[in-house]
Amino acid sequence: MLEIAHLKEFLIEPKRIVITTHPKPDGDAMGSSLGLYTYLVQKGHQVQVITPTDYPSFLQWMPNNAEVIIFTEKQEESKQYVADADLIFCLDFNALVRINELGIYVRESKAKKVLIDHHLEPEGFEDYRLWTTSACATAQLVYEFIVNIMGDKHLLTKDVASCLYTGIMTDTGSFRFRSTTSNVHHIVANLIDCGADNTLIHQLVYDDFSLNRLRFLGNCLLNKLEVLPEYNTAIIVITAQELDQFKISTGDTEGIVNYALSISGIRLAVLIIERPDVVKLSLRSVGDFSANEICKKYFNGGGHKNASGGFSTDSIDRVREKFNVILPEYKSLLLI
Repeated sequence: MLEIAHLKEFLIEPKRIVITTHPKPDGDAMGSSLGLYTYLVQKGHQVQVITPTDYPSFLQWMPNNAEVIIFTEKQEESKQYVADADLIFCLDFNALVRINELGIYVRESKAKKVLIDHHLEPEGFEDYRLWTTSACATAQLVYEFIVNIMGDKHLLTKDVASCLYTGIMTDTGSFRFRSTTSNVHHIVANLIDCGADNTLIHQLVYDDFSLNRLRFLGNCLLNKLEVLPEYNTAIIVITAQELDQFKISTGDTEGIVNYALSISGIRLAVLIIERPDVVKLSLRSVGDFSANEICKKYFNGGGHKNASGGFSTDSIDRVREKFNVILPEYKSLLLI
């Protein structure tokens, strides 16, 4: 592992750079990627952001969004950028398997790899690492990379600040999660001073949902929410038929699991969604209960202690039934 501070010298001369992040990227993934992109372009580098898949429409207002390439839509072009790169920044994920087929080409590329991330247990594929689980968001680490490592606080333009603010805002649950330290508030204040319009950004991200999405949310809470008081757990199971019925698009299921967690006394919330090839899971927990442990042990996943995801190739009914076996194992911890 090379010292990340050495990148300052490496980046003195223009380089060919690729920035990538995880599939179905969220606000932190896109905010950190586009924030870093906008900064590096100012430094004279040739930069390309490549996402493994599409991403929500409510994130597509961000500066330089038009420059993003989606791997599943432009595979050959994406492969060429990765092969030709001098440096590849891997943001907001901890293992190359997390970026699907794109990870194969990133691993094979002769480019130096830079991991900037805050998830548990990084794989170790990278040459340079800026990683800590104490960061509230990858966007916070990108801010620290620009300001503290590169010494370029003066390049925090309005566009850079707006992207990084979006990443921090979304990954802290609008600054309410435990990871929102006083230092995070200082960073956010500086981003606002640099031009990030906090009120407008909040509106663009949280007040731009479709009518179908609101009706889908109502259906989830009225008809799909299952509360298990004997385990202080709430579960929402969504079938592929329901996704089709409400014409759900990318990003429309984001945040729904948090409604289940908001119920008084609930310590674990589970969202199970039937996708075309796999069943996806999103788990949230409170306090010392580790949602990450369940995802890692049973569902090929991981993430943060209190916010994790996973998947299963079993049927959606079998995945739900699996929790009937799993929850008794954790009963004593869930009832604390």
